[in-house]
Amino acid sequence: MRPRRDDSSEYEYVEAEASLAPIDKLLAASVARRFYLANQSKVDIAKEFDISRFKVARLLDAAVAHNIVRIDITVPAEIDAALSRAVTERFGLRHGIVVNLTRSEGGASAPWDPRQVSRWLGTAAAQLISEIAEEGDVLGLDGSRSVEAFSEAVSRLPPCEVVQLAGVHGQDLANDPAVAAVRRTAAFGGGRAFPLYTPFILPDASTASILRSQPATAETLDRFGRVTKAVVGICAWEATLSPVYDALTDQERETHRASGACAEVVGHVFDQDGKVIPSELDTRMIAMSAAQLRGVPELIGVSGGVRSAEAIRTVLKSGLLTGVVTDATTARRLLWYDGPDDTSRTRDAYAVETAT
Repeated sequence: MRPRRDDSSEYEYVEAEASLAPIDKLLAASVARRFYLANQSKVDIAKEFDISRFKVARLLDAAVAHNIVRIDITVPAEIDAALSRAVTERFGLRHGIVVNLTRSEGGASAPWDPRQVSRWLGTAAAQLISEIAEEGDVLGLDGSRSVEAFSEAVSRLPPCEVVQLAGVHGQDLANDPAVAAVRRTAAFGGGRAFPLYTPFILPDASTASILRSQPATAETLDRFGRVTKAVVGICAWEATLSPVYDALTDQERETHRASGACAEVVGHVFDQDGKVIPSELDTRMIAMSAAQLRGVPELIGVSGGVRSAEAIRTVLKSGLLTGVVTDATTARRLLWYDGPDDTSRTRDAYAVETAT
């Protein structure tokens, strides 16, 4: 190693050198251990070794450059700021979050596990809500997989009520993931939880009406009109992707398909023009109505993975959404689509249209 003496009479390492001398490697490793593992400051390390803090900084750089320190980022996702801005501007949204689901170097190129997609999209949605939520908000959550991941990722939240927007899909009403998500999220903010201990879809309208009148259920339903911010999943109209699709009979599915069903949000099915398809199912369903969804000041839709682009595009046309959280592949499909019927509307634009 060729030294060069500066004005302070300390040796600096010439950056062009390709390797470190053994003694310098030992010093770089010692400095790196204290900085990265013991969380000591550069000033304290400099005092211990009787060198300047600038030399500490150079040794840390050398430790990385010469593979003494290896930095691995184990989270396989990051926010794509450029795509996020593009989606926000293209569709006139208040919030657009695009998560780039990267792979580790040398890793397999197999398709992403839907649960992993939901996990990171839910994490991004949690970050967004943590930033925009205010004390006194009423936060609505549906029972989608991404919202379940959202509840697990929330780390800070101002005091606010948390309301479940749709009944549960499983048999264990008290311990369903949707109920757990509402409880978990409310606990972070110290607010009150309003779960729904009812099935999502009932056998008939009479049974649904009776359950709606039960005090605990009625109390939650009463909160629907007070929701100020909500996070909901957007599902493609397909088996295993759409809860409503899976709950219907074959004949009912074909009826919806014939009506142009493309996407689902909180149990409401949308056609390719972004219009809600009226259905007898509405009378048997315990969920926030489409009109109530439209009345939520901040409605954040979360969706990613297979077939999600078409579903998101459909719901964007409805004018319901003020924000979208999705993955980079889906975002590119949304942005690159240039069909003649791509008439996505913002909520403000929808309000003007309906008023006239």
